[in-house]
Amino acid sequence: MAISASISRLTVYYKRHGCGSTLRRFSIAARRTLFSSRMVLFYCDLSTLSSSTSEMPSRLKVERHRSQADISPQDLQEITSFWNPDLARRNINHRFELGASLWLIKFEDKLAGYGWTLRGRTVEPHYFRLGQDDVHLFDFHVFPQYRGRGLNPHLVNHILRGVAAECQRRAFIEAAEWNQAQLASLRRTPFRRLSSARKFTIFDHTIVCWARDEAMEQKNAFKNAPLAAAGSKQTSITDQQESLQSTEAQ
Repeated sequence: MAISASISRLTVYYKRHGCGSTLRRFSIAARRTLFSSRMVLFYCDLSTLSSSTSEMPSRLKVERHRSQADISPQDLQEITSFWNPDLARRNINHRFELGASLWLIKFEDKLAGYGWTLRGRTVEPHYFRLGQDDVHLFDFHVFPQYRGRGLNPHLVNHILRGVAAECQRRAFIEAAEWNQAQLASLRRTPFRRLSSARKFTIFDHTIVCWARDEAMEQKNAFKNAPLAAAGSKQTSITDQQESLQSTEAQ
């Protein structure tokens, strides 16, 4: 599924930008896969946050949608036309069916970016299993013309305070280690770095390899907080840190 989706997106990019641009993009993607493929994982203790709405500049507005029917046709067009429209619409429908929420951030009433949240689970096999009241933030995107305005931290902070009013557990998010802009953005939010890891899917099983040099940081961060590693019995982050072995996720 992931391979076919990548091929589809590459085909759409080729049709829009031509051979030269596609080859350059493929080269960048290959280098990132080979040399910067780890993801940096972050967590936030929602119980420490105020449930009050965070202050935002007057020109910004955030909307939350729980179904595709709630999204205006214009906003949906902008979201889905960035890559493969048919594939994007299927992904959106699938996420809503799982119970996910789509958060839109608008700049002067124009769509500037978006992000997703899902409670108690993840759309794809994750690095560990979430508790039923944990929240996963994922697939954040700010459109190119609005980058450099600090919109992503505003969106993330607004979302965290919104979900904190619904549950008092933890929120998780991850960013690619090569994505310095996203990493810098998350430093302006309540998220704290947990660790970094790689994951590989082989025959429908996901293998997670934790960064060995960050075991102590993980241990201090979570102590004995219960967290089930996907495909294993109930355990804690501490147990995962001490083992520092590949974890198989189903």
